Amino acid sequence: MRTVLLLTFLCTSFSFAFSQQMVYKPINSSFGGDTYNYNWLLNSANAQNQFKVSMNYGNLNQNSPIGSFQDNLNRQLLNNISNGLFGNNYDQTTMQPGVYNLGSLNVSISEYYGGLNIVIIDIKTGEQTNINLPNSY
Repeated sequence: MRTVLLLTFLCTSFSFAFSQQMVYKPINSSFGGDTYNYNWLLNSANAQNQFKVSMNYGNLNQNSPIGSFQDNLNRQLLNNISNGLFGNNYDQTTMQPGVYNLGSLNVSISEYYGGLNIVIIDIKTGEQTNINLPNSY
């Protein structure tokens, strides 16, 4: 029994004698590492990058004055409707039932038993929005 305890004590004491403290040193210079690693890290990341950026800016569509006017008209229409929704100051008498084509938006306003129903369809993209405005009490 004494020999087992003695061997255990010796093994643990030798392991503490040869152990050392581990110190963390970051590699990336952004996290406190050596600044000389920056070029190596950047080149390594660029070599592994599978996405290549094309600098072809000729494909961007230049907006014509009529297209700009149409976009501005769409923004104003949607802004007026959203102000009416969130500000609770819309006047149902100014919104007459009917179908209106404003810019690239097709707006149809119809009455229902609880108020007004506004359907906005973007002709270019096919997106559709339904808005129900209740009667004010």
